[in-house]
Amino acid sequence: MSYEQIDVSEESGITTITLNRPEKLNALAGHMRRDLAEAIEVAGAERNVRVVVITGAGRAFCAGGDVAAMSELIERQDAEEFSRLLGSARRVVTAIRQMAKPVIASINGPAFGAGCNLALACDLRIAATTATFSQSFAKVGLHPDWGGTYFLPRLVTPNKACEMFFLGEVMDAAEALRLGVVNKVVEPEDLQVETRKLAERLRDAPAIALAAAKQAVYMSQAAELEEMLRFETEAQMRCFESHDGAEGCRAFLQKRAPKFTGR
Repeated sequence: MSYEQIDVSEESGITTITLNRPEKLNALAGHMRRDLAEAIEVAGAERNVRVVVITGAGRAFCAGGDVAAMSELIERQDAEEFSRLLGSARRVVTAIRQMAKPVIASINGPAFGAGCNLALACDLRIAATTATFSQSFAKVGLHPDWGGTYFLPRLVTPNKACEMFFLGEVMDAAEALRLGVVNKVVEPEDLQVETRKLAERLRDAPAIALAAAKQAVYMSQAAELEEMLRFETEAQMRCFESHDGAEGCRAFLQKRAPKFTGR
């Protein structure tokens, strides 16, 4: 199955799903969310696939949602389409967590906003030294989604999660490793090889045992995740309809500091 801006390859039981919009740092636009969800679901259902790797083409993992595309939706107040995009995001996160197979995020560069939370949704994260992370939603007047409010506070302390959500500052790979946000950091030229080594180890491990272990790790949190995903959708819709949401996107596109008013 082929997609416009998602590449899927399978080799020896390892499926690699690549966000392929490098000229926009793999920012999510159009049908990318839906296609990503479908690609993950298909890989999860394929009996010959033992491990899934998610990565980005070019110099970025994923810059998050395409602000220009979101701004267009806000300007025409297309809440129905925006809600559909949020639904596709929930579908991606759910597919990763419900899959019985290990999912690795191979983070080659910036992972911002939705891209950061896509990485957090994966079971394991290996990052290049060039990788950076940011919960950048507040900078454009929007609320974290893609499960970020569920995943991040379970990886870092609550005050650190608040700092990341409130300020949207950039975290480098070394700090992400120190905080346990990623499992391993390697040189950029080694990322593909090291990711493959990890995927092969998981591929060659006992699939039933790994599936059970994955379920055991997450089973006590599943209901809470659904609750947070519902909350995120509601909160994100409120931000979408707010003055600050429109202002944040406009300011970003106009390359100026936003003037948030709390409305």
